[in-house]
Amino acid sequence: MPRPIRPMRLVFMGTPDFAVPALDALIGAGHHIVCVYTQPPRRAGRGQAERPSPVHIHADQNGIKVRCPASLKDEETQAEFAALNADAAIVVAYGLILPPEILAAPRLGCLNIHASLLPRWRGAAPIQRAIMEGDEVTGVNIMQMDEGLDTGPIILGAETPITTDTSGGALHDSLAALGAVLVVEALAGRDAGTLTATRQPESGATYARKLTRDDGRLDWSLPAETLERRVRALSPLPGAWFNHGEERIRVLEAELRPGKGAPGTVLDDHLTIGCGTGALGLRRVQRPGRNAMDAEDFLRGFDLPAGTDLG
Repeated sequence: MPRPIRPMRLVFMGTPDFAVPALDALIGAGHHIVCVYTQPPRRAGRGQAERPSPVHIHADQNGIKVRCPASLKDEETQAEFAALNADAAIVVAYGLILPPEILAAPRLGCLNIHASLLPRWRGAAPIQRAIMEGDEVTGVNIMQMDEGLDTGPIILGAETPITTDTSGGALHDSLAALGAVLVVEALAGRDAGTLTATRQPESGATYARKLTRDDGRLDWSLPAETLERRVRALSPLPGAWFNHGEERIRVLEAELRPGKGAPGTVLDDHLTIGCGTGALGLRRVQRPGRNAMDAEDFLRGFDLPAGTDLG
């Protein structure tokens, strides 16, 4: 990776795994991360122990100061942020709204890594929504943040294809890596004055609303093509699912298969399910508390014969 024109004082604001490659890239490029802002630790797991975010863990491992404010709206928090005297703030899936006082504090403002080609898929879940809607291309934009929701002007961007094999997990990882490269380049260009921010087009804006549990539900009345994209978009996490009896079964891999039948009906002994149009073959599934397994292994211990109605 090329060295920046000069090392800069940066604040990094991010929370999930998606943000970690960007933090790594900025450290590797020689920038000084004066502070990391991330979401407070959350209770998780059977013991409900507090778990710091992936960015928090990575910052600790690199000896970087971490702050976890519940909000950025109070004057004291804003004054603490301004006192960092940062050249720029890099924001990646942080999870809090940045008020005008925060946006204006760094010399170069706040730059956001967004996992879509804006203005398409503004919002919380651009990776999954792009796959679910059958987009053939997506990418990453480095955006100069303003007060709107992903409405700021674009500094830099790059495309990547979405194929019929692309899963949400694979696209997540590739876009995280791509964003990490682009943000180093964008910072150097903004600092040198060689990159300007271009206003987003007025047309073509769509909103990638936050994923809910119901987004993963496989509604067998829908076309098989729609359900296959849903499985890919939500694999491996949070996972598409269907209920049978008292169990919620996650579907991690599926494929289109020939056949037709009443929606939700098991059509054969290979987990082919009738849909609104066409049929969906379930290739890899997971029962609650069990390991994921291929359909053949699953059927050895779970009775779903042809003719079963999955509702």
